[in-house]
Amino acid sequence: MQLISDPWFLVTACVAVTLLGLSKGGFVGLGTMGLPLLSLFVPPLQAAAILLPILLAQDVLTVWTYRRDWSLWNLAVLLPSMAAGVMMAYVFAAAVSAADIRLAIGIIILAFVLQHWLGTVAAGIVVRPSAATGVVFGIIGGFSTTLANAGGPAWQMHLLPQKLDKLTYVGTITMVFAASNVMKIPAYGALGQLTADNLSAGATLLPVAVAANYAGIWLVRRTPTEVFYRIAYVLMFVIALELIRNALTEIMRTA
Repeated sequence: MQLISDPWFLVTACVAVTLLGLSKGGFVGLGTMGLPLLSLFVPPLQAAAILLPILLAQDVLTVWTYRRDWSLWNLAVLLPSMAAGVMMAYVFAAAVSAADIRLAIGIIILAFVLQHWLGTVAAGIVVRPSAATGVVFGIIGGFSTTLANAGGPAWQMHLLPQKLDKLTYVGTITMVFAASNVMKIPAYGALGQLTADNLSAGATLLPVAVAANYAGIWLVRRTPTEVFYRIAYVLMFVIALELIRNALTEIMRTA
């Protein structure tokens, strides 16, 4: 319980798991900021391991909530490719830093959001959602969620342009998140991150995360679809900037 005894870690961790809870409730993407926050105190892979039991517990709630709202076609495309991405991340964990992954994902997300906002100006270069894009973004998401808890934006880049019904969109990405977290268990175990200290820290923070989870579900169901999608793109823009800032800061610090 050494980590929890640090008041600054505890405050930061509460903010991180609140963002996770809101993200799991339906405001997908906010949770991406959780790992960079915890990485101010511990290495990124350890931060991811601390968050894993919280994510798994939240998945039980959100999967049940959105159990009837999901796209079978999208899950059939995303889940196998995501599994391949998780395996690749395990193989390359020692060679690729979390900072490099966050920088790459941040740049890709930023380009994606700017393309959406530019509208007809960039209509000729937009990537249309297809089985091929689902496989590509599924692999990228699986790889980045394992190393940096940043898989959501990659999966969103495949799902958002489809303009699915709001609840179908949230339900589909909820199922993808839940599957990815289960897949990460053996990878983190093999990397030596599922220690008693990490797991107990995650368990201590669970009540805060669950409360935020319910708040996110409540907000999603009361937000008009058009407003929800506007918020989703703004959140992705903010997250992209934070990922890039955090990654560049870490790269410069270790250079």
